[in-house]
Amino acid sequence: MTAAARALPFPRRNLRGWLQAANVRWTYVAMLVAVLPLFGQSFHYVKLLPPAWALSKAFPILSLPLCLILFAGPRPEGARQMVVTILWLVLVPSFISLFTFQQTFFVALTSQLKLLSLLYVFSLLGLLRWMRPTLREIAAAFLICALVSFVLLLAIWVLAPQSAYAQHYVAGDSPLLGADARGNRIRLPMYFGLIGILYAWRRFTHRWRPGWLVAWAAGFTMVLGLVRMRTYILGLALMAAINGFLAAGPRLRLALIALIPFALAGLFSIPFMASIFSTDKAFAFDVRYISTMKAIAFLGTDPFRWIFGVGSISPIDPAGMMTYFNHFFFLADITWMGILFEYGVVGALLLLAVPLRGVLLMDSARRIHDTPFLAALRDYLVYSVLISEMLPITLAPGEVTSIMAIALYAREVRPHAGARR
Repeated sequence: MTAAARALPFPRRNLRGWLQAANVRWTYVAMLVAVLPLFGQSFHYVKLLPPAWALSKAFPILSLPLCLILFAGPRPEGARQMVVTILWLVLVPSFISLFTFQQTFFVALTSQLKLLSLLYVFSLLGLLRWMRPTLREIAAAFLICALVSFVLLLAIWVLAPQSAYAQHYVAGDSPLLGADARGNRIRLPMYFGLIGILYAWRRFTHRWRPGWLVAWAAGFTMVLGLVRMRTYILGLALMAAINGFLAAGPRLRLALIALIPFALAGLFSIPFMASIFSTDKAFAFDVRYISTMKAIAFLGTDPFRWIFGVGSISPIDPAGMMTYFNHFFFLADITWMGILFEYGVVGALLLLAVPLRGVLLMDSARRIHDTPFLAALRDYLVYSVLISEMLPITLAPGEVTSIMAIALYAREVRPHAGARR
């Protein structure tokens, strides 16, 4: 090595040197990068890629044999809760819908296929126990997936012509590229991208290094400008405020409190963000309002319906809920009201308990491995609860249960096996 090279603040390495310095088994990382998007349901609503979409739908069943690996080791904490939750949410609403919507039991079961990804808490844990990756390797796989998400986002934005953005589409459909009252939007799955942003913020608040603030700002700006999903933006801003406040000293906390009104004013000065308070028809407020009123009216004054729900109509029914309500009626649009409609108070509490149990498991894991990556995964669990009024957990429960599986696995890994990342 030359004297000039030795004088550099970091060693000059070729690509092979950087890969070796990462201290991970790249074969394991590559395997995780291949399967984690399926566990994170990244392709679950991407109909533009039929093979990946079909594989994502079938993956809860295809990955089920991985659960058998768990019988060779200790029973995971919270296993009883998850088994009871899955059985209740799948079987009870299906049985109730026999009487509510006059469906056969097996047809009614198909309306609960969306919840099968709750099984990922077992199947992903089984895979991790079999592979035995380090936490550093899991973190590397997540961050690579996050980086790929942002590269794809930028590539689509640069390469897609204006004609590719759909201005008119069927109700209930969400094309990858759309143009509406918010402008051009790219509905790219951002599960890993959001975790990457949360990770950058955790790294920033750990030692207040400005480089990580730049990384967080770059990711946040891309979500704000290209994805334009208000739920993501509000959730990320809220998590940044919470974690920034907790990590700051007393003086900095006072400064942050003073900046909050200006930050909120700046955020809601953006037209499509301000539209969250709009009752304009262009933002589908009327559809959600009518759906909510019809759902409340259908539940009526019968306490049984409010406690246990009324089930739902199978997606294989071409008319769906419109048969009964003569209206574009999508339970996901009315979030917790839709969950109360379908599962009742009991089901809603069971669903809410899933990410809350995940937070407790991750807190336990972080007492063994206090890394920014595990902190970012915990942040995503909190984030999923905070935004659940706008984006229901039932849309992609695999996102939450995959993190729970990693929390359970992290509790089993020896401290020296998960280097800080």
